[in-house]
Amino acid sequence: MRILRKIPIHVILIVGALSMVMPFIWMVSTSLKSPQETFIPPDLTRLRPTWIPNQVILTNYIEAWHEVPFPRYFLNTIFIAISIVTGVIITSCLAAYAFAKFDFPGRETLFIFFLSMMIVPQAVYLVPSFIIMSKLGWVDTYMAMTVPWLAQIFSIFLLRQQFRTIPDDYYDAALIDGCGRMGFLWRVLVPLSKPTLITIGLFALLGSWNSFIWPLIMTNSDKLRPIQVGLSYFAQEQGTEYGLMMAAATFCVAPIVVIYFIAQKQVIESYAKSGIKG
Repeated sequence: MRILRKIPIHVILIVGALSMVMPFIWMVSTSLKSPQETFIPPDLTRLRPTWIPNQVILTNYIEAWHEVPFPRYFLNTIFIAISIVTGVIITSCLAAYAFAKFDFPGRETLFIFFLSMMIVPQAVYLVPSFIIMSKLGWVDTYMAMTVPWLAQIFSIFLLRQQFRTIPDDYYDAALIDGCGRMGFLWRVLVPLSKPTLITIGLFALLGSWNSFIWPLIMTNSDKLRPIQVGLSYFAQEQGTEYGLMMAAATFCVAPIVVIYFIAQKQVIESYAKSGIKG
């Protein structure tokens, strides 16, 4: 009976998984098709989409890679992502440590205020942020692409939840051994919070890699464009060359998919330890 009760749940999960995976399968499949297969006729009644290419065309990837300066876009994105991930981990550790282990007036009120900022959509502060970046002279610079994102509220919240699960007795023991407050953070709390730190780093990486609106507004030249903005310009130039567009989308998404599959165990573990349920 217990097995029969689980069948509907597994069916729903399988259907949900297939609905999420199928667009990626179609993207990869289209990237391997010839222009004749991807051509959409004016008379849609003659449209015969196929999941498996009749002829595998690998030249789509080579042509798409050289069509626009994708190497430069990747280098920009990697530099921006590494800078943001490093900054987010450092600021999250310091802020979460203060909110979790320090007792100061207004701590909970200030933390709730920080959390309330998460509900503010990006469109609300986009124009004021651009004005600030313009006043600082940071438009079309790496500073505008990295500095505003070096601290993220959700990362602070997630790490605070993790730090609160670590008993205060650890601090007393570290204090007896001659370890100060900052030493306790970097030598005790951080090593015990590796899964959460990996999750924070992964989320920061995903956010910076997939960022589009902010870099679109802040960049004016190819030299600073990240991968998503470059992909958008590439799609506009190619028009109906769907094979090339899907090839470009595939090699833009592939690094993130690989990194996520490598780190997914730590992501699940960090959520379990922090008490957050999906």
